[in-house]
Amino acid sequence: MKRSVCIFIIVTQALLGSSMGFAVEIIGHRGASYDAPENTLASFKLGYQQKADADELDIYLTKDGKVIVIHDGTTGRTTGVSNKVATQTFDDLRRLEAGQFGKWKGKGFSEKLPSLDEVLALIPEGRRLFIEIKCGPEVLPELGRVLQRAAKKPEQTVIIGFGYDTMKQAKAAFPNLQVLWLVGAQGKPRKYPPVDELIPQAKAAKLDGLDLDGGFPIDGAFVQKVHGAGLKLYTWTVDDPEVARKEAAAGVEGITTNRPGWLREQLAAAP
Repeated sequence: MKRSVCIFIIVTQALLGSSMGFAVEIIGHRGASYDAPENTLASFKLGYQQKADADELDIYLTKDGKVIVIHDGTTGRTTGVSNKVATQTFDDLRRLEAGQFGKWKGKGFSEKLPSLDEVLALIPEGRRLFIEIKCGPEVLPELGRVLQRAAKKPEQTVIIGFGYDTMKQAKAAFPNLQVLWLVGAQGKPRKYPPVDELIPQAKAAKLDGLDLDGGFPIDGAFVQKVHGAGLKLYTWTVDDPEVARKEAAAGVEGITTNRPGWLREQLAAAP
């Protein structure tokens, strides 16, 4: 076998993973949400069972100042009962059934909307949790108290969010935690903003990196620009093995997916 071919194979295995491990971090989007109801304890447990390096979730602040885990600002899509999260108490929201909506009806799940405390308690040693702030900076004081109670190692929790000002304030509030700025397509027609514009904004806010929609034109040169600025690069939500292989080969730190176990298997089986 020619030396150049051998080098290519070795580098590819290092990037995409082999029986000896994975270079790219696999993050369960709302847990293992392809196989269990999103943002529930069942989904988060399954994500870790599927060997996700991390789970990802979404948080809001309730009317009585508690941090609850849910993606939408209203409860209709995931519970069948439409209430605005910010106008409900934590106890009111806990009375809703979160495991029997949509395709999960009749599948044997029975779940409540979890508190962030409950999910933090599930994190195995050596794994992580990505916490997406869906509301605004008003959640930061209580989030800080929840994280302090959980007493996790700083490297086990990552703060992410689309709100630039909220992420800036989060980094100031939690300087020891990794804080990433989520960015997707913008405007009408929807376009992906140039990475050359995102990098200085992230640096100005003292953020640790970018967490970008998987539709961005991510290749080696793209990743080098981000890394060259001292920032990390993660992507979401990637369920296409070909896209995941391309991004892993380009050098992203992590890939968020609805199918963590399956995607890991697909990457490991890559030629």
